[in-house]
Order: sequence, then C-alpha cells, then structure tokens
Amino acid sequence: MRRWTARVIAALLLVGQPEPALAYLKFGVTIGGRQITLKWADSPVRYAVSTQGATDVSVADFQAAVGRAFTTWQAVSSSTVTYQFGGFTAALPGRDDGLSTLGFERRPELDRVLAATSFLVDRTTGALVESDIFFNTAFPWSVAQAGVGERFDLESVALHEIGHMSGLGHSALGETEAREGGGRRVLAAEAVMFPIAFAPGSVAARTLKADDIAGITDLYPEAESTSTAGSISGRVTKDGQPLFGAHVVAFNVASGASIGSFTLGNDGRFSVGSLSPGIYVLRVEPLDDAEIDSFFDTSRTVDLDFRVTFSDRAVVVPRAGDSGEIGVQVARK
Repeated sequence: MRRWTARVIAALLLVGQPEPALAYLKFGVTIGGRQITLKWADSPVRYAVSTQGATDVSVADFQAAVGRAFTTWQAVSSSTVTYQFGGFTAALPGRDDGLSTLGFERRPELDRVLAATSFLVDRTTGALVESDIFFNTAFPWSVAQAGVGERFDLESVALHEIGHMSGLGHSALGETEAREGGGRRVLAAEAVMFPIAFAPGSVAARTLKADDIAGITDLYPEAESTSTAGSISGRVTKDGQPLFGAHVVAFNVASGASIGSFTLGNDGRFSVGSLSPGIYVLRVEPLDDAEIDSFFDTSRTVDLDFRVTFSDRAVVVPRAGDSGEIGVQVARK
C-alpha cells in the first residue's frame, strides 16, 4: 500500500495530478503506466467518526453535521454513489488502517487549512482503500443552523471535503478579491468545490450547485443520466497554438446553470459533460481568480495572458450526444 494525499480546502493548494474529466477535474493515479480514476468501486461508502480531538463541537453534533453533508451528496438523483455511517472510533484520521475516518486534529502550522482529505490507494490495482478527512481545530467551528459569526460552518466544509473523498477535484466557478495582508475573499461561488472557503459565519456553501452535480454524476452516473446527458467538446487556441489550462464554462441559456471544465493535455482540447440537452453559451477565461496550484500540478505552466472570450455562436447539446468540435480562439490581453 501507499498513501497518495490531496490536501484541500479554503486557499490551500492541491497536491498531486488531477485527471482530465468530462465537466470536472477528477483525481487519478498512475499504475503500471495507466491512468486510473480515483473513485469508490462499491457503494455504500462506509465511514466512521472519531471521538477524539473535538473542541468547539460535540462528537454527536459533529456526526450529525457530516451526516447531513453525506446525505446532500447522496441525494443527487443522477448519481449512484451512497454513503453509510459505520459508527464511532477512537482512531484519528490519517492513519492507514483501512477505515475511512472523519475527525478533528489541531494543526496550527497549517494556517490556511480548514480541513484536508487524504487517500490510501492499492499500489498494484489503483483501488481506493481508504479516505480520511481531518478538520483543523486551530480554527473555530460551528454547527448552528444559521451559522455563527467568526466561526466556520462545519457542514459546508464537510460538503466540500466529501466531494474530494468521492473523487472530485476543484471547480473554478467562483469570484474572489484580494484581501489586505494576503489571501483572497470569496465574493460568490457557483460550486461547493470552489477551492476557497466562504467567510466565517456563512452557510452559503451547504447547497450543491450545477457544477458539483455534474461532477458527481460524471464519476458515478445513474443509467438514465447516461442515456440523456450530452456534452460539448472542442479546442482552445491562442496565436494558432493550443492553450493549456484555460477555464471553459458552458452556460445553459434556459436554466442559467453554469458547468466548467478546462483545456487539458497539450492539444488545447476540452470536454464539458453531464449536460442537459439544450442551448449553451461557451465562455473561455484565464484561471486568474484562484491560485493555479489549487487545480494543476506546479510543474505545469498555465497561460493566463488572454482575454475572456465567448464562442461566436450558441452551442446545441443533443440528447445523449456531443456538440461536435467547437473551436475558440482567444487573444492576448
């Protein structure tokens, strides 16, 4: 066995290579030269709650809050993934014991990390064996229904981390502004999986958005969604050359839903999947509203020197089909 870890939340950076996905970034591991999507092979996904380390929140309230977050993901009708509470444990998260554990730990040195998700992967098969989530008690927490000022909402953060636990990477559908003294503040987000947390006291991230639903559906598709959902595919270029790391957003004209993807690989291609049939407007933009490392490995060079560009025509997504290749050429800023 080996541990392959992705530590994520708030403004923390993602470690490890995300895998190209329809509509989303998924986690992947390379086994024997093959790229394998990191996902659970069986449902329900069983998890335990640690009885250790809690400070601001009782163990019972903690279990109830994360239970609500699991229920929110499980309620996505187009996805087949389910979860099951397996009981309490004295073990702490992050121990390679084959038990997926959620719990508290005090990590003051991680001064930008509200919580983190880690994975234990079978090095031979690539199978996901365990996924743990820890919540950092160096920050103040709340489980109050309406939130508490100056305390982070545990259910919201748990919802984000369970998305990672399920295999989802970060979404770039959000808007931020720089904080005085460093860091960024979230102004709005169209995805729970946006990598920067809302301010203390906010409970705005307790509800999944269209982008989150597309991501979990892409990983664990229900049969009917497979037979109806469509996709948009294409290529982004600048000065005639393929562009890596551009953020591509499909906006549904009828519903107003936005679902994002990225140009991945060296050919500038993208694919946005799990889309309801209909008419879409396509927007291509630089990934300049969050830290690049939240999405891509630091070894990759992501081009940010281009203007926001819209496709020159509306895109039709057919039922259970693809739009056909859409070409978008962007210009330098």
